[in-house]
Amino acid sequence: MPPFEELIWFAAALAGAGLVAGVLAGLFGIGGGAILVPVFYQVFGLLGIDEAVRMHLAVGTSLAIIVPTSLRSFLSHKARGAVDMALLKSWIVPIPLGVAVASLIAAWVSSGGLRAIFAIIAVLVGVRMLFNRVTWRLGDDLPPNPWRTGVGVIIGLLSALMGIGGGVLNNTFMTVFSRPVHQAVATSAGVGVLISIPGLFGYIWAGWDSAGLPPFSTGYVNWAAVALIIPITLLVAPLGVRLAHALDKRQLEIGFGVFLLLVAARFFYSLT
Repeated sequence: MPPFEELIWFAAALAGAGLVAGVLAGLFGIGGGAILVPVFYQVFGLLGIDEAVRMHLAVGTSLAIIVPTSLRSFLSHKARGAVDMALLKSWIVPIPLGVAVASLIAAWVSSGGLRAIFAIIAVLVGVRMLFNRVTWRLGDDLPPNPWRTGVGVIIGLLSALMGIGGGVLNNTFMTVFSRPVHQAVATSAGVGVLISIPGLFGYIWAGWDSAGLPPFSTGYVNWAAVALIIPITLLVAPLGVRLAHALDKRQLEIGFGVFLLLVAARFFYSLT
Protein backbone atom coordinates (compact mmCIF):
# COMPACT_ATOMS: atom_id res chain seq x y z
CA MET A 1 0.00 0.00 0.00
CA PRO A 2 1.42 3.42 -0.97
CA PRO A 3 2.02 6.01 1.78
CA PHE A 4 -1.08 7.81 3.04
CA GLU A 5 0.23 11.19 1.90
CA GLU A 6 0.64 9.86 -1.64
CA LEU A 7 -2.93 8.58 -1.65
CA ILE A 8 -4.26 11.95 -0.45
CA TRP A 9 -2.38 13.80 -3.19
CA PHE A 10 -3.63 11.27 -5.76
CA ALA A 11 -7.25 11.77 -4.64
CA ALA A 12 -6.92 15.58 -4.56
CA ALA A 13 -5.46 15.70 -8.07
CA LEU A 14 -8.23 13.48 -9.43
CA ALA A 15 -10.88 15.59 -7.70
CA GLY A 16 -9.42 18.65 -9.41
CA ALA A 17 -9.59 16.82 -12.73
CA GLY A 18 -13.25 16.07 -12.07
CA LEU A 19 -14.00 19.74 -11.43
CA VAL A 20 -12.36 20.82 -14.68
CA ALA A 21 -13.89 18.01 -16.73
CA GLY A 22 -17.37 18.53 -15.27
CA VAL A 23 -17.48 22.25 -16.04
CA LEU A 24 -16.10 21.78 -19.55
CA ALA A 25 -18.43 18.86 -20.28
CA GLY A 26 -21.41 20.95 -19.18
CA LEU A 27 -20.17 23.91 -21.20
CA PHE A 28 -19.71 21.98 -24.44
CA GLY A 29 -22.69 19.66 -23.97
CA ILE A 30 -20.82 16.37 -24.47
CA GLY A 31 -20.40 13.24 -22.39
CA GLY A 32 -16.97 14.30 -21.23
CA GLY A 33 -14.67 11.70 -22.76
CA ALA A 34 -12.98 14.17 -25.08
CA ILE A 35 -12.46 16.37 -22.01
CA LEU A 36 -11.52 13.65 -19.51
CA VAL A 37 -8.78 11.97 -21.54
CA PRO A 38 -6.50 15.02 -21.91
CA VAL A 39 -7.24 16.10 -18.32
CA PHE A 40 -6.43 12.63 -17.02
CA TYR A 41 -3.26 12.55 -19.09
CA GLN A 42 -2.06 15.77 -17.49
CA VAL A 43 -3.04 14.78 -13.93
CA PHE A 44 -1.50 11.32 -14.23
CA GLY A 45 1.67 13.01 -15.44
CA LEU A 46 1.74 15.32 -12.40
CA LEU A 47 1.38 12.24 -10.22
CA GLY A 48 4.46 10.68 -11.81
CA ILE A 49 2.67 7.78 -13.48
CA ASP A 50 4.84 5.97 -16.02
CA GLU A 51 4.62 7.55 -19.47
CA ALA A 52 4.35 4.07 -21.02
CA VAL A 53 0.89 3.52 -19.51
CA ARG A 54 -0.35 7.06 -18.87
CA MET A 55 -2.35 7.56 -22.08
CA HIS A 56 -3.76 4.03 -21.99
CA LEU A 57 -4.87 4.60 -18.40
CA ALA A 58 -6.51 7.91 -19.33
CA VAL A 59 -8.49 6.31 -22.17
CA GLY A 60 -9.55 3.19 -20.22
CA THR A 61 -10.61 5.17 -17.15
CA SER A 62 -12.60 7.58 -19.30
CA LEU A 63 -14.51 4.69 -20.88
CA ALA A 64 -15.32 3.28 -17.42
CA ILE A 65 -16.79 6.64 -16.36
CA ILE A 66 -18.90 6.81 -19.53
CA VAL A 67 -20.68 3.50 -18.71
CA PRO A 68 -23.11 4.79 -16.03
CA THR A 69 -23.50 8.26 -17.50
CA SER A 70 -24.33 7.02 -21.00
CA LEU A 71 -26.66 4.32 -19.67
CA ARG A 72 -28.59 6.83 -17.59
CA SER A 73 -28.79 9.27 -20.49
CA PHE A 74 -29.90 6.55 -22.92
CA LEU A 75 -32.75 5.34 -20.68
CA SER A 76 -33.96 8.93 -20.22
CA HIS A 77 -33.93 9.65 -23.96
CA LYS A 78 -35.54 6.28 -24.75
CA ALA A 79 -38.40 6.98 -22.33
CA ARG A 80 -39.12 10.13 -24.35
CA GLY A 81 -39.10 8.20 -27.62
CA ALA A 82 -36.23 10.27 -29.01
CA VAL A 83 -33.80 7.40 -29.79
CA ASP A 84 -33.52 5.84 -33.24
CA MET A 85 -33.77 2.27 -31.98
CA ALA A 86 -33.62 0.81 -35.48
CA LEU A 87 -30.19 2.34 -36.01
CA LEU A 88 -28.96 1.20 -32.59
CA LYS A 89 -30.17 -2.38 -33.19
CA SER A 90 -28.32 -2.44 -36.51
CA TRP A 91 -25.15 -1.46 -34.60
CA ILE A 92 -25.37 -4.02 -31.78
CA VAL A 93 -22.61 -6.07 -33.46
CA PRO A 94 -20.64 -3.52 -35.56
CA ILE A 95 -19.89 -1.00 -32.78
CA PRO A 96 -18.67 -3.58 -30.20
CA LEU A 97 -16.67 -5.20 -33.00
CA GLY A 98 -14.90 -1.89 -33.60
CA VAL A 99 -14.32 -1.55 -29.84
CA ALA A 100 -12.81 -5.05 -29.73
CA VAL A 101 -10.39 -4.15 -32.50
CA ALA A 102 -9.49 -0.96 -30.61
CA SER A 103 -8.74 -3.01 -27.48
CA LEU A 104 -6.36 -5.20 -29.48
CA ILE A 105 -4.66 -2.09 -30.85
CA ALA A 106 -4.42 -0.61 -27.34
CA ALA A 107 -2.68 -3.76 -26.09
CA TRP A 108 -0.09 -3.41 -28.84
CA VAL A 109 0.37 0.30 -29.59
CA SER A 110 2.72 2.52 -27.59
CA SER A 111 1.64 5.49 -25.49
CA GLY A 112 2.96 7.79 -28.20
CA GLY A 113 0.98 5.96 -30.84
CA LEU A 114 -2.23 6.28 -28.83
CA ARG A 115 -1.59 10.01 -28.33
CA ALA A 116 -1.01 10.45 -32.05
CA ILE A 117 -4.28 8.68 -32.85
CA PHE A 118 -6.17 10.90 -30.38
CA ALA A 119 -4.53 14.04 -31.77
CA ILE A 120 -5.26 13.22 -35.43
CA ILE A 121 -8.95 12.50 -34.75
CA ALA A 122 -9.17 15.59 -32.52
CA VAL A 123 -7.83 17.75 -35.36
CA LEU A 124 -10.41 16.36 -37.80
CA VAL A 125 -13.30 16.83 -35.38
CA GLY A 126 -12.02 20.24 -34.29
CA VAL A 127 -11.81 21.50 -37.88
CA ARG A 128 -15.32 20.18 -38.50
CA MET A 129 -16.57 22.11 -35.46
CA LEU A 130 -14.87 25.32 -36.55
CA PHE A 131 -16.18 25.24 -40.11
CA ASN A 132 -19.48 23.42 -39.58
CA ARG A 133 -22.48 24.59 -41.57
CA VAL A 134 -26.10 23.61 -41.09
CA THR A 135 -26.39 23.20 -44.85
CA TRP A 136 -23.76 20.44 -44.98
CA ARG A 137 -25.58 17.31 -46.17
CA LEU A 138 -24.46 14.05 -47.76
CA GLY A 139 -27.94 12.59 -48.24
CA ASP A 140 -31.61 12.69 -47.28
CA ASP A 141 -31.44 9.56 -45.10
CA LEU A 142 -28.92 7.23 -43.48
CA PRO A 143 -27.08 4.97 -45.92
CA PRO A 144 -28.10 1.28 -46.08
CA ASN A 145 -25.87 -1.71 -45.37
CA PRO A 146 -23.04 -2.45 -45.82
CA TRP A 147 -22.17 1.24 -45.48
CA ARG A 148 -24.12 1.62 -42.24
CA THR A 149 -22.38 -1.41 -40.73
CA GLY A 150 -19.00 -0.03 -41.74
CA VAL A 151 -19.77 3.31 -40.12
CA GLY A 152 -20.71 1.50 -36.89
CA VAL A 153 -17.39 -0.35 -36.83
CA ILE A 154 -15.46 2.89 -37.47
CA ILE A 155 -17.34 4.80 -34.75
CA GLY A 156 -16.66 2.00 -32.25
CA LEU A 157 -13.00 1.74 -33.25
CA LEU A 158 -12.16 5.45 -33.18
CA SER A 159 -14.20 6.19 -30.06
CA ALA A 160 -12.60 3.37 -28.05
CA LEU A 161 -9.13 4.51 -29.13
CA MET A 162 -9.95 8.05 -27.95
CA GLY A 163 -11.83 7.08 -24.77
CA ILE A 164 -15.03 8.87 -25.84
CA GLY A 165 -18.66 7.80 -25.99
CA GLY A 166 -19.02 8.37 -29.72
CA GLY A 167 -21.37 11.33 -29.44
CA VAL A 168 -19.34 13.71 -31.59
CA LEU A 169 -18.83 11.10 -34.32
CA ASN A 170 -22.42 9.82 -34.32
CA ASN A 171 -23.90 13.32 -34.22
CA THR A 172 -21.86 14.20 -37.28
CA PHE A 173 -22.91 11.03 -39.10
CA MET A 174 -26.63 11.40 -38.41
CA THR A 175 -26.89 15.14 -39.04
CA VAL A 176 -25.06 15.10 -42.39
CA PHE A 177 -27.66 12.54 -43.46
CA SER A 178 -30.52 14.88 -42.56
CA ARG A 179 -31.51 13.45 -39.17
CA PRO A 180 -32.68 16.01 -36.56
CA VAL A 181 -29.96 17.02 -34.12
CA HIS A 182 -32.12 16.11 -31.10
CA GLN A 183 -32.55 12.57 -32.42
CA ALA A 184 -28.82 12.38 -33.10
CA VAL A 185 -27.98 13.45 -29.54
CA ALA A 186 -30.47 10.99 -28.04
CA THR A 187 -29.20 8.11 -30.18
CA SER A 188 -25.61 8.98 -29.28
CA ALA A 189 -26.39 8.11 -25.67
CA GLY A 190 -27.17 4.56 -26.81
CA VAL A 191 -24.02 4.54 -28.92
CA GLY A 192 -22.12 5.44 -25.74
CA VAL A 193 -23.51 2.32 -24.04
CA LEU A 194 -22.44 0.11 -26.96
CA ILE A 195 -18.94 1.61 -26.83
CA SER A 196 -18.23 2.02 -23.12
CA ILE A 197 -19.27 -1.40 -21.78
CA PRO A 198 -17.12 -3.53 -24.12
CA GLY A 199 -14.46 -0.81 -23.99
CA LEU A 200 -14.27 -1.09 -20.20
CA PHE A 201 -13.60 -4.82 -20.34
CA GLY A 202 -11.32 -4.45 -23.35
CA TYR A 203 -9.01 -1.98 -21.60
CA ILE A 204 -8.98 -4.08 -18.42
CA TRP A 205 -7.82 -7.00 -20.55
CA ALA A 206 -5.34 -4.93 -22.57
CA GLY A 207 -3.55 -3.67 -19.46
CA TRP A 208 -3.93 -6.68 -17.19
CA ASP A 209 -0.21 -7.38 -16.69
CA SER A 210 1.12 -3.87 -17.28
CA ALA A 211 3.70 -2.45 -14.90
CA GLY A 212 3.73 1.10 -13.58
CA LEU A 213 -0.01 1.41 -12.94
CA PRO A 214 -1.17 3.55 -9.97
CA PRO A 215 -3.00 2.19 -6.90
CA PHE A 216 -6.55 0.86 -7.33
CA SER A 217 -6.10 0.00 -11.00
CA THR A 218 -7.39 -3.05 -12.86
CA GLY A 219 -5.67 -3.13 -16.21
CA TYR A 220 -5.94 0.31 -17.79
CA VAL A 221 -8.86 1.38 -15.55
CA ASN A 222 -8.23 3.30 -12.34
CA TRP A 223 -11.18 2.79 -9.99
CA ALA A 224 -10.17 5.62 -7.65
CA ALA A 225 -10.57 8.04 -10.54
CA VAL A 226 -13.89 6.46 -11.53
CA ALA A 227 -15.27 6.71 -7.98
CA LEU A 228 -14.16 10.32 -7.56
CA ILE A 229 -14.94 11.72 -10.98
CA ILE A 230 -18.52 10.52 -11.49
CA PRO A 231 -20.12 12.36 -8.53
CA ILE A 232 -17.94 15.46 -8.99
CA THR A 233 -18.74 15.82 -12.69
CA LEU A 234 -22.46 15.37 -12.00
CA LEU A 235 -22.24 18.05 -9.30
CA VAL A 236 -20.38 20.72 -11.27
CA ALA A 237 -21.69 20.08 -14.79
CA PRO A 238 -24.66 22.47 -14.19
CA LEU A 239 -22.12 25.29 -13.80
CA GLY A 240 -20.90 24.60 -17.30
CA VAL A 241 -24.49 24.36 -18.53
CA ARG A 242 -25.22 27.85 -17.16
CA LEU A 243 -22.17 29.16 -19.00
CA ALA A 244 -23.36 27.41 -22.15
CA HIS A 245 -26.71 29.21 -22.01
CA ALA A 246 -24.85 32.51 -22.06
CA LEU A 247 -23.39 31.61 -25.48
CA ASP A 248 -25.04 30.72 -28.76
CA LYS A 249 -24.65 27.32 -30.45
CA ARG A 250 -22.12 28.57 -32.97
CA GLN A 251 -19.92 30.03 -30.23
CA LEU A 252 -19.97 26.67 -28.43
CA GLU A 253 -18.98 24.81 -31.60
CA ILE A 254 -16.09 27.20 -32.14
CA GLY A 255 -15.05 26.90 -28.49
CA PHE A 256 -15.08 23.11 -28.56
CA GLY A 257 -13.24 23.08 -31.89
CA VAL A 258 -10.51 25.34 -30.49
CA PHE A 259 -10.28 23.15 -27.37
CA LEU A 260 -9.78 20.01 -29.46
CA LEU A 261 -7.12 21.68 -31.59
CA LEU A 262 -5.26 22.82 -28.46
CA VAL A 263 -5.40 19.29 -27.04
CA ALA A 264 -4.13 17.91 -30.35
CA ALA A 265 -1.28 20.42 -30.33
CA ARG A 266 -0.39 19.38 -26.77
CA PHE A 267 -0.26 15.71 -27.72
CA PHE A 268 1.70 16.33 -30.91
CA TYR A 269 4.19 18.40 -28.89
CA SER A 270 4.57 15.54 -26.39
CA LEU A 271 5.66 13.31 -29.27
CA THR A 272 8.62 15.52 -30.21
